[in-house]
Amino acid sequence: KILVAASEVAPFVKEGGLADVTGALSAALSVKGHDVRLVLPRYHQIDPKKYKLTKRKETLSVPMGVIGTVEASIMEGKLPGTSVPSRRAGEPVIVYFIENEYFFGRPGGLYSTIDGDGYMDNDNRFTFFSRATIELCRELKFSPDCIHVNDWHTAALPIFLNTAYRGDPIVGNCATLLTIHNMQHQGEFYEGLMDVLGIGWEHFNYLGLERDGKTNLLKGGIYHSTLVNTVSESYAREIQTPEFGMNLDGVLRERAADLCGILNGVDYENWSPEDDPLIASTYSLDKLANKALCKADMQRTFGLPEREDVPVIGIVSRLVKQKGIDILAEAICGLLELDIQIVLLGAGEVWAHFFYGDMPNRYKGKFGCYIGYDNTLAHKIEAGADFFLMPSRFEPCGLNQMYSMRYGTIPIVRATGGLNDTVENLNEAENTGTGFKFYDITAEALSNTVGWAIYTYYNRKDLMEGLIQRAMKKRFTWADAAEKYEALYIRAIEKRLG
Repeated sequence: KILVAASEVAPFVKEGGLADVTGALSAALSVKGHDVRLVLPRYHQIDPKKYKLTKRKETLSVPMGVIGTVEASIMEGKLPGTSVPSRRAGEPVIVYFIENEYFFGRPGGLYSTIDGDGYMDNDNRFTFFSRATIELCRELKFSPDCIHVNDWHTAALPIFLNTAYRGDPIVGNCATLLTIHNMQHQGEFYEGLMDVLGIGWEHFNYLGLERDGKTNLLKGGIYHSTLVNTVSESYAREIQTPEFGMNLDGVLRERAADLCGILNGVDYENWSPEDDPLIASTYSLDKLANKALCKADMQRTFGLPEREDVPVIGIVSRLVKQKGIDILAEAICGLLELDIQIVLLGAGEVWAHFFYGDMPNRYKGKFGCYIGYDNTLAHKIEAGADFFLMPSRFEPCGLNQMYSMRYGTIPIVRATGGLNDTVENLNEAENTGTGFKFYDITAEALSNTVGWAIYTYYNRKDLMEGLIQRAMKKRFTWADAAEKYEALYIRAIEKRLG
């Protein structure tokens, strides 16, 4: 019995890759016959009619320390696409929605206002969600064997289980697994959050929730979870170092024996060139010539000359420092002196909107840009580009490099985290590999590696053909990931009960 708690789950609500992971993993686990249930907040964006949600319980009392008792209500639905046999006579994955109009009925985003500022009470919002999840289990008399929590938003849940609910007959023996999707976001708030948690100030110390005089929920979750994992093997190693640990590397080194990496899977039902409805022409390894139709369509869409003979580099990214877009900005003018085209789709930091938004005017016919996000354009770029560039400073897993390989679009990546684990560098002597990698986070390293890829495109057709063949055959499935998570749940249960 597995309960997955997350602040976002696709297709109900999504702001990042976390939503894709929680939805797809839950579906894959249910295929393996487990009793999988999901719980998430019922934000105002989630339409009960669209997903045929029903009221499960009108009033659920949730203790909130000095705030007092806060009431929630519970809605119930099913995860779309999961009508598969399981232990429960073929029922799909059940999804519970925690409702509270004050905390989750807001018109802005999941975590921030319409203006982009984080909600001032995010600490209370997700403390409430975590504790409501436990109270839901007690109300339903549902005792999960393992509760799988994700990032800081649900990191309070293992803290509660190890303290306020340690002896509870329903949830007291539940194992917990904390998945860290990004160390950068830790849920660090003022010290008074301890009074809202209501677990006692003795846990506000360097071996508990305290960091630099503040309450750090992720830190507490790392200490209190039965096991911890992150979304690639390389990232699991990297976060134990000062460079990537975001000041929690020491905590993670202490839990090193209980920390591992499991690579995310890809939803190949939505990302496959054989049957993608959003691209100009479907294609496969056997009909690879049709990729040229996608390239021409993408060039038209971005106002670039339709040239089949020019290499096109695609970028779909959040325009933030983590993604290396500042390093790209240093290198891009030099790159555009080459006979190439670049298309970029993304949004993020304001300076990047102005800088990249002006590039089509400065380099007419060589640079195409759309500031914002558009799913159709993302698919067109994956299918139409020859290369896909990801110069990330750090990348816990990354999905676009895996999408790109499926579409025969060769990734050029910085060798970090999941990018390092999924992309094999080209070996020219043996004609092996699936992409191009660089190691230093510098404009020079980026430029040199892009130059290597462009040279290969123009002068080594044999190597390019090999790269495309091998890349398109690679698979990173959720079935494989689910098998590894299954083993991790069993290990966590044994550790908790042992």
